[in-house]
Amino acid sequence: MISIILPVYNRAKILTAALRGIAAQTETDFEVIIVNDGSTDNVEKVFSDYYQKLKTNNHYLFINQTNQGAPAARNRGAREAQGEYLLFCDDDATLKPEALSKMRQALKDNPQASYAYSSFYWGRKLFKGQAFDPDKLKKTPYIHTMALIRRTDFPATGWDESIKKFQDWDLWLTMLEAGKVGVFIPEVLFTVRTGGTISSWLPSFAYKLLPFLPTVKKYQQAMKIIKEKHGLL
Repeated sequence: MISIILPVYNRAKILTAALRGIAAQTETDFEVIIVNDGSTDNVEKVFSDYYQKLKTNNHYLFINQTNQGAPAARNRGAREAQGEYLLFCDDDATLKPEALSKMRQALKDNPQASYAYSSFYWGRKLFKGQAFDPDKLKKTPYIHTMALIRRTDFPATGWDESIKKFQDWDLWLTMLEAGKVGVFIPEVLFTVRTGGTISSWLPSFAYKLLPFLPTVKKYQQAMKIIKEKHGLL
C-alpha cells in the first residue's frame, strides 16, 4: 500500500484540486493522511465537505496540529502511515491519474532504487528531470519532494525540521549518504500551481549573472546551509 501524506497550510481554496488528483489515481491501493499544519482558514471544513461526497474504500485520516512547518507536518504524517511506500504530496500539486502506478512500477522494476521521481510542470513551465546522478545531486537540487519512497529506506530521523529551504534536497542527500539512490521516470506525473513554495523561481542565468538580487542571495545562503550540513563546501 502507498501512504500519501499531504501537509496543508492555509490552502482551503485549492485543497480540493489536490484531493481530486489523488482520488483519480489508477492505482487504488493507497491511504491518504492530511496534516493540517495550523491553518487559519477553513481547511478542515473543505476536507469534510469533500470527503462526505467522496465514494471510496480508501482510508483517509485528517490530523490537526499547531503550525510547525512542512517538515514537521510530513514527519507527523509518516508516523501515522501504514503503507510500504510513502509519497509526500504538496498541497499545491495535482497528480496525473497514472502517477502512483508508474512510480510504483518503477520501483518494482528497479529494486536497487529507494525512490522514484519524475518531471513536472510548475504552471506552464516544464521542470524536466534527469537520470539519477549522485555527483550532480551533491552540487544542485534537481529532484522534487514528490517522489515515491520505499518505507524501509526512509530515514529514521525523517525530514529535518530545522531546514527552511531545499528540504527535499536535504532529504535526498541524507539518503545518498546512507547508500540510497533514486530512479528517474522520464514523464510528467504532476503539476504544481504557481505562487507556492517555488514562486521565486528565476531563469538559471540569473543565479550567475545577477548575484545582487535579493532572491539570488537568499538562494545562495540556503544552498550554503545544505552544503555545510552535508560537508559539500
